[in-house]
Parts: sequence; structure tokens; C-alpha cells
Amino acid sequence: MKFGVHLPDAGRDPSREAMINIATTAEKLGYASLWSSDHIAWPDPATLRSKYPYADDNSGFPAAGSAWLDCIGTLQFVAGITERVLLGTTVLILGYRGAVQQAKSWATLDHLSNGRAIMGVGVGWMEEEFEAVGRPWDQRGSRADETLEVFGVLFEDGLSSYEGTWTTFHDIGFSPKPVNNHIPIWVGGHSPAAFKRTAIFGDAFHAAFASPDLLSQQWAAVTEACNTVGRNSQELELTSLFRLNFDGGDLDQGEIGGSTEQVIDQIGQYAEVGLTHAALFVLGRGTERRLEAINRFAEDIAPNFS
Repeated sequence: MKFGVHLPDAGRDPSREAMINIATTAEKLGYASLWSSDHIAWPDPATLRSKYPYADDNSGFPAAGSAWLDCIGTLQFVAGITERVLLGTTVLILGYRGAVQQAKSWATLDHLSNGRAIMGVGVGWMEEEFEAVGRPWDQRGSRADETLEVFGVLFEDGLSSYEGTWTTFHDIGFSPKPVNNHIPIWVGGHSPAAFKRTAIFGDAFHAAFASPDLLSQQWAAVTEACNTVGRNSQELELTSLFRLNFDGGDLDQGEIGGSTEQVIDQIGQYAEVGLTHAALFVLGRGTERRLEAINRFAEDIAPNFS
């Protein structure tokens, strides 16, 4: 199993120094990947009509005005201070930006990192944020699918043409292309539409904060979607984002934690489901506490899954 670390892109300490410390330490310790998440602007969570998927009362979502760095910009910065680790989004919301503009940002990241980008994508859950950035909320699933089709066209060699419902262009140049004319697509979400999107477009299914039982159910649904569309599910990876809390986690909420032995046992449960890559949102107050947890995990836990 491979492990990655979520970057300090939001909250109390999204500073240059924290970013450099976390990114370079994770790479030196042998982590496989670094991750950034996507939010731009939002109102007071208490006023939302939309429901945060990971807390019934929206209590887990940051207050309006909380610091949150742009995810692609963050990864482009980290590409310049690392050499080996993969660089992914968990997840970028496809509907927040125009398709061609997004393709340029992704291709730039992949080009400057020598092919290390992972395109973790989702359709989003907060209607108010779509409103804030001036993007349509309606048919966001279909719009997301079209955006992924646009990426595929633009990343091919030669001039590009596409005739879609929301995006149209003819014989345009687009360069540089991603290193392999493709960036791995890890599809997030927990709906039948997300499972089908994974089967059609994905290189991996990318879950978030799921218990072992729930992850097993989701993976079974992805496999069923693959059968429906004629895709071999063995072509896909099973991946997920987790919280890591050595002070004690709640596995029912996808939070790994407790003693070293407990964490090893919990990750083993996910391995039995078929998980191959875990991105860890490391809980800890301040950069030093996060660094301690990252070191502890790399030294005491990761070797048990090599």
C-alpha cells in the first residue's frame, strides 16, 4: 500500500514555511504523494442550505473567511520544491472553473512536475459556493463529465476540436500537453453517478472518510458500474482520503487513530477491502505536531504495509 500526506493548505497555518516543511519532510520519509483540497469562497456554514457530506449539522466545515489556498497553485508551488512525490487534488471541483482553463492549469502542473500530477475530481456539494464563483449549479454532474471529455481531447497530440453542450472549440492549439498525454483521474463521490463516472473516466475511485464496511460497499458499486459499461474493474485502483489522529480516531467516520497497534489493525482492515493508496489528513495543532505524526507513521506503521 502507498501513503500520502495532505498539505497544510487551509486553516491556521497555510504558510510558505509550513508548506515547505511538510512537503519536503514527507518526500524524505518516503511518502508516495502529497495532496491539496479545493474550496474558493463560501458563506457562514450555519446559513448553508447545502449539506456538508461529513457532518450532519455542517459543524465540520470551516467558518467563512477561513484561509484556504488554491489547490492547483499549491501543487505547482510544491512541484518546485520536490522531485519524486506524486501531486494530487482530493478533490478539485470540476464545476468551479471553465474546462479549457482547468486543462491548462493541470497540464502546467504535470509539465513542471515531470508527470507527477494526479487529477482527483468531484462535482461538489455546496450550491452557495457555485453561486459565489459565478458558475452554474444545475446539471453539474453532466457538466463534470463533459469537462473530463474536454481534458481527454486537449491532452491528445495535434490541434483539438470539441463540440459539446457547454464547451465548443475547433482546431485550437494546446501546449504543453501532459507528459504522457494523460493525467490519472481519481474520481471522488459517493453516489451512483460518481461510481459510473469512475467506470467511464477513472483510473481510480477516490473515497473520503469511509469506514471499512462503507468503502467495501462503494467499491462493490464501482465494480458493478464497470460491469454495466463494459469496463474491467481490475484496471482501477481503490484509493481514499482519511484523517489520521494518534490521539484516538473514529473508524466509523473514516478517522484512523489510537495506538500504533490500533492504527496498523485499522489500515489492515482497509487493505482487506482492496485499498492501494491512502491519503492522510494528519490532525495535530501546528506544524510541529503534524511533523511528529508524519514521522511516527513513516517509521512505525508504513513499513508494515510495504
